[in-house]
Amino acid sequence: MRALLVAILALFLALPAQAAEQVTGFTLDNGMEVVVIEDHRAPVVVHMVWYRIGAADEPPGKSGIAHFLEHLMFKGTESRASGEFSRVVEANGGSDNAFTSYDYTAYFQRVAADRLGLMMEMEADRMRNLVLAPEAVDTEREVILEERASRIDNDPSALFREELRATQYRNHPYGIPIIGWRHEMEALSREDALAAYDRFYAPNNAILIVAGDVTPDEVRKLAKQHYGPLAPSDGIAPRDRPQEPPSRGERRLEMSDPRVAQPSLVRTYLAPARRSGAQEEAAALTFLAQLLGGSGATSVLGNALEFENNTAVYTSAGYGATSLDDSTFSFVVVPAEGVSLEQAEAALDAALEDFMETGPDPDRFERIKMQVRASEIYALDDVGNLANRYGRALTSGLTIADVQAWPEVLQAVTPEDVMEAAAKVLDRPSAVTGWLSPDVEEDAQ
Repeated sequence: MRALLVAILALFLALPAQAAEQVTGFTLDNGMEVVVIEDHRAPVVVHMVWYRIGAADEPPGKSGIAHFLEHLMFKGTESRASGEFSRVVEANGGSDNAFTSYDYTAYFQRVAADRLGLMMEMEADRMRNLVLAPEAVDTEREVILEERASRIDNDPSALFREELRATQYRNHPYGIPIIGWRHEMEALSREDALAAYDRFYAPNNAILIVAGDVTPDEVRKLAKQHYGPLAPSDGIAPRDRPQEPPSRGERRLEMSDPRVAQPSLVRTYLAPARRSGAQEEAAALTFLAQLLGGSGATSVLGNALEFENNTAVYTSAGYGATSLDDSTFSFVVVPAEGVSLEQAEAALDAALEDFMETGPDPDRFERIKMQVRASEIYALDDVGNLANRYGRALTSGLTIADVQAWPEVLQAVTPEDVMEAAAKVLDRPSAVTGWLSPDVEEDAQ
């Protein structure tokens, strides 16, 4: 009976996959890539421009400039006053925002479909005609410094994660915080911002993604009208970054802060990200994260540490699949009351050792496969989510074909694939293990 139910559910989940999103890609004469994702269920569109410039592309000593420039892009152009961009979007019933990561900076608006041309007009304007008044730069520098103070400096967990990442990435710029190091942020100037703007903000370094109630022909016409006249930059170079050297021994970090209410343990490993045309290893690592720590009630760590021996009150495993360069695979353990970080780490090691010996439970593996399938299907219902998915992928070296193949690559993963990936990535001598505690010495005792 159970096998029949599983078969019926699998068939049900497979049916919507036949109606995958309709995606069209093309490139303008100036080098700007365009992706159109059709969804005609509602008369709205998401308009996004993704630049291949993130925190990992910044010049040495200028950490935070990508995020700083994201803020400054709302300060006006030769034809629009500071803040006018967002006011126009709001006046037309839409919403807008922007975000910066290690591999990209993205700007987006969600508006009625008949306002798409206006969004392109304004976004194309600030791609090439940004105006930065000195006083606006000074004001916005204080804004990002306050943002760092509130989000990082006043949060010991955030400071711990920052230190842990800098320990993991010794040579690659992924070890530098996206928001920047405070002492370098304080020195960011108008000239720094304009240099980054002139170098990176160009049509041949950008990807336009339009998702919603549009057709490729409509988008092509509007894109040629508004983005087509923009001159490409001849300063766009391959994104060659320093890579990590081999690790010859485990690194450890112990950090104490009196503001810490609950000790925690984090362990990270370098892990390969999705690669164009070869996403199988990343898919196996995606399953590994779900098996080991995807759900506190049914995961390997949840069962072993939270329920069987009451060692932890929280466990998780995580993996960042989409990244231009090598990503990380991580574990988090929050010990239960009266359990030291040393005991929690020993329990984590024991659970991982047992998993490497026995492998995944077959029933649990099949349930995860169905859950992954379902989540991929549900994701098709949100055009904003789809636009984000393609934007993150394309700025990380993947293609439209890779994004469309990803669900089936996931479904092809076997338990043997998972164990092979686990043996490769979960290499203890190359791990970075961190303890965060109110008092490290007392906790260790």
